[in-house]
Amino acid sequence: MEFISDYGLFLAKAATIVVVVWVVLSMLVSFAHKQHEHDQIEIKNLNKKFEDTRLQMQQSLLSKKESKELLKQSKKENKKKQKEQSGDRKRVFVLNFVGNIKASAVKHLRKEITALLSVATPADEIVVCLENSGGLVHEHGFAASQLQRIRQREIPLTVAVDKVAASGGYMMACVANRIVAAPFSIIGSVGVLAQLPNFIRLLEKHGIDFEQVKAGDLKRTLTMFGKNTDEDRARLTEQMEETHELFKEFIAEQREVVDVQAIATGEHWLGKRALELKLVDELITSDDYLLRQSEHADIYEVKHAAPKTISEKLSSSVQMAFEKVLTAWWQRNITG
Repeated sequence: MEFISDYGLFLAKAATIVVVVWVVLSMLVSFAHKQHEHDQIEIKNLNKKFEDTRLQMQQSLLSKKESKELLKQSKKENKKKQKEQSGDRKRVFVLNFVGNIKASAVKHLRKEITALLSVATPADEIVVCLENSGGLVHEHGFAASQLQRIRQREIPLTVAVDKVAASGGYMMACVANRIVAAPFSIIGSVGVLAQLPNFIRLLEKHGIDFEQVKAGDLKRTLTMFGKNTDEDRARLTEQMEETHELFKEFIAEQREVVDVQAIATGEHWLGKRALELKLVDELITSDDYLLRQSEHADIYEVKHAAPKTISEKLSSSVQMAFEKVLTAWWQRNITG
């Protein structure tokens, strides 16, 4: 009974705190709307990350005394390196792009590139770690155009593919001066695909009419609900062939070493075969490529961080308050 009483008291306290927090935060919403929140660009020094990881591994294998000596020695070496390194070291900026059918990550990519173009020079390098299996043509074409902004400034651009750069993903990758890929990554798929179901027989079975009015013979080709004709199919095929030709022209312009006719079959290849076809320039993972670069360059990972929405902030604050009360009750009644 005492446990039940304490539990009921806990629930009452939790509910009260949640309500109070919600009311206070709701009152602050009006003030939050008046404040202009800026997007932020986060920059992480990967050289330090690599060095800290190496030092941590070494320390775990040594005695306490040896670990202290290693730490002292490491600090001395770092100071020496900083003195030896003037401002002449190459800089490598790393961006990450994980795509979907709509290439949604381009909203972050465009802001990251805009920020980089304000500081990067032709003496630097930009590495895009790309994972993208393609999707909508116009969305991926826009993403590729963002990478072209880097090339237009004559800043060396490298695309690193660990898993997949296919179709629209390869449209992005081919913009780079250099493409590196893992041995079993998926590369290619230079083709165009359209597919959709047709429900006309199902609608007719249930006595449902479908009406569609259009102005312009080519406003619509195939439809999901109306009757499709051979003429409709021919028109869509013509449009897809035209898009395919533009895709091939784009690759030929961006990557002259590729035999476009040989690779524009719509099929894909694993990294090793893609190297033979000159779709990529080197077989290496992004991890090894960046580690290699860190020996003679300063590596910076750049990431666009969008501010949280009001609803996300409210949800997070309420959750934190509830977890705090729950933890206090648990320590009092269970662990104590």
